[in-house]
Amino acid sequence: MSEVLVEIRQLGKVFKRDSVEIRALDGIDLDLHSGEFVSLMGPSGSGKSTLLNIIAGIDRQTEGTARVLGTDLSQLNEDQLAGWRNDHVGFVFQHFNLIPVLTAFENVELPLLLTSLSRQERREHVMTALKVVGLSDRVKHYPRQLSGGQEQRVSIARAIVTDPTFILADEPTGDLDAVSAEEVLEVLKSLNRDFGKTIVMVTHDPRAARYAATNYYLDKGLLVEHPDPNPALH
Repeated sequence: MSEVLVEIRQLGKVFKRDSVEIRALDGIDLDLHSGEFVSLMGPSGSGKSTLLNIIAGIDRQTEGTARVLGTDLSQLNEDQLAGWRNDHVGFVFQHFNLIPVLTAFENVELPLLLTSLSRQERREHVMTALKVVGLSDRVKHYPRQLSGGQEQRVSIARAIVTDPTFILADEPTGDLDAVSAEEVLEVLKSLNRDFGKTIVMVTHDPRAARYAATNYYLDKGLLVEHPDPNPALH
């Protein structure tokens, strides 16, 4: 059995708006294992992104525990959390968050500027990441010179360039047409299948969820395992 990377027990999250309390998560229990590709589905406001952000150490729970890689993230201060995220988490967002005045190479290199790698080592890492996502011929292109699908693949290269433990993807195909979305999902599937990357993906699109091996559905802060939308894909 593969190693448990995420152990969540009775997790709750309450947001306060003025005098009103909004319960985003309600007693979540969840284990995620090394090498899994998991999707979190559900309607808007169901708690998907909140759960992803707690796993990432971006947000903190109100109740329960979230142990990630054996660490109780609620016990870390903000500086410790930032360091932990840099070491272990690669983010992929719906909006690509590329810097317009930087080339594809420079965008992917950004996380490495925080490391002690030499310039040559950084270059090797960047070129490897761009090759993995099929964009080694777009090194000098700026975001405006790329299609939406290519921009998202650059953002995936940026997410994997530090060789993180997790790839956490929040609606990674939400801004893409069907063809570009499929290209991006094939890259994620390859990262999971060929490189053993653990991926947690928030999506509202059943077609995207089919790429995951395990699907969970959130509704009003409650989590239930969903049947595999299409076992034939795996």
